[in-house]
Amino acid sequence: MKKKPHRHAGLGRQKDIFTRFAQFTAWAAGQPPTFLMAFASVILWALTGPLFEYSETWQLVINTGTTIVTFLMVFLVQNTQNRDTRALHIKLDELIRATEGGHTVLLDLEELSEKDLKAITDKYEAIARKSRELLHKGETDTHVPDIDLE
Repeated sequence: MKKKPHRHAGLGRQKDIFTRFAQFTAWAAGQPPTFLMAFASVILWALTGPLFEYSETWQLVINTGTTIVTFLMVFLVQNTQNRDTRALHIKLDELIRATEGGHTVLLDLEELSEKDLKAITDKYEAIARKSRELLHKGETDTHVPDIDLE
């Protein structure tokens, strides 16, 4: 008997070129050798100051270089952060969905207005306060209160 393929079996791990490049660059930028290269570049630039008589061109080299690198890195890091955040939201949504008694109304909270988020936050903060009071009295805080989120 053939085993039925998992319903998500068609989801591949293919990434486009930009995504692979952005993730690799963001990873590489956070590595110690990359920091050491950047640090060495600044030291080398500083040491060449007397050679170039601290000219405007000498100053422009470091200013232009760091500006270009910073400008490009903002987009690469933001791309990686956006992907990671979306993936994390999906994983958390799945945990809520799969947990018996979980409030599926909490799925996709990031799409709600600030007012709605504040209202839900207030309700959870009230539960936390009540739980701390119970713990202070020597009781347990493992109850699962029902929350009216409407």
